[in-house]
This record gives sequence, structure tokens and C-alpha cells, in this order.
Amino acid sequence: MTRRVRLLVAALGGTGLAALLVAACFDLPGFGGAQHPYGDRVVRASLARHTANTIASVNFDQRAFDTLGEMSILFASVLGTVVLLRQTRDEHRAAPEPEHVARPVRRYALLVLPVAVVTGLYVIAHGQLSPGGGFQGGVVVATALHLLYLGADYRALERIRPVGSYEIADALAASAYLVLGLAGLVAGTAFLANTLLPYGTFNTLSSGGTAPLLNAAIGMEVACAVVVLLAHFLDQAVEIEKGGEK
Repeated sequence: MTRRVRLLVAALGGTGLAALLVAACFDLPGFGGAQHPYGDRVVRASLARHTANTIASVNFDQRAFDTLGEMSILFASVLGTVVLLRQTRDEHRAAPEPEHVARPVRRYALLVLPVAVVTGLYVIAHGQLSPGGGFQGGVVVATALHLLYLGADYRALERIRPVGSYEIADALAASAYLVLGLAGLVAGTAFLANTLLPYGTFNTLSSGGTAPLLNAAIGMEVACAVVVLLAHFLDQAVEIEKGGEK
């Protein structure tokens, strides 16, 4: 495909997207009105299913199928990166050179690392109760692990993030989300319907029905996906050599 053809395809796609966005804006409700039908319905549905965080109720209950699409986009993006950045025949791995990092930075990174990991896990676990959730907490956990690169060295980072294990965990987390959705069909309701589990006591970790489980699956998938993504980029920058030069 030539450059001119690529530009033409991008222009056609951009024009179509712009037309759809403009058409959608004409159907939006008035700004600043006294009535907010969507917000009222969302809050009622969230309270009915004992989910304290309304955003989590939207993501993992009312539009859980859309969240599946977002997760699939991330999964496909990481898969594409793994394929594109795979080691080729004319490339080889070299021992990573030690980075010169100031001692205060190293100490601070090692001090913050466990705190950041625990914070990320807390954000995931309390996604149905407070702002945050699987997407945000997963990114926090994944990036927190890479503080070891600053606090120690690249070899230490490699020991705590075996890429193969994280790739398997990423696939298992994505599969868990699908299995929870299919469980609804087996139970005779709808795909990803929040009807399988009791809604529990409001504002507790066990509340929200299947929303906490879907949130946990997303958190695991996002964390593993970001780790795999950063691992391949770091490999290209630190270890992979081509033609005798990095």
C-alpha cells in the first residue's frame, strides 16, 4: 500500500468518524437542564444492585458488554506489539549495561515500590466502592513493579516479571471475564447479566453481585497486559541488538 493510498484511507475514515460525531451531538440533551434522565437511571440501578460506586456499576453491570470491548482492544494491542517486536533472525540479545541512577532515586524507588503495589491492589479491590477500579489499579500495579528498574537493575526487574507467566495470566484474566458472561447465559438470563450472585450488603467488599469479580478480572488483565507491553519495549531498548549496535 502506497503512502497516497494510506492517506486516502485515513482521510475517508476520519471524515466518516467526524460525520458520526457531529450527528451524535445533535441528539444530546440540553446542557445545564434540571432533568438528567441518564444520571437518574444510572444511580437507581446502582443502588438497586448495592454498588456504591456508580461508575463501577456502569462499567461492570449496565454496560459490561462495552467494557468487554475495551478489554479486547487492549488485549489485541498487546498481542500486536508482541508480534511486531518479536526477536528476528538478525537480532540477538546482549547483556544490559548498568544504568547510572542517583542513590537517592534508587532508595526512593525501593521505598515507594511496595506502597505503590499495595495502593494499586487496593484500588482494584475497592473498585465497586470508591473511585478507581480494575483499569486504574491495574496500571498502578504494573508501573509500580518497574520501579525496581530504578531501584536495583534490569536483571532484578526480569526476575520478578517473567514475561511468559504474565502473558498466560493476561489470557486467563480475559477468559475469566468471558466465562462470567457465559455463566449468565447458562443460568438462563443474559450475557454478563448481574443476576448470578447475591448483591450483598451495601458498601462492603462483597456487595455488587458479579461487579467485583468482573472488576478483578479487568484489573488482572490490565496489569498483566501493561507489564507485557513494557517488557517488550524495554527489551528493545536495553537488550536487543541489530547489526552490532543497540
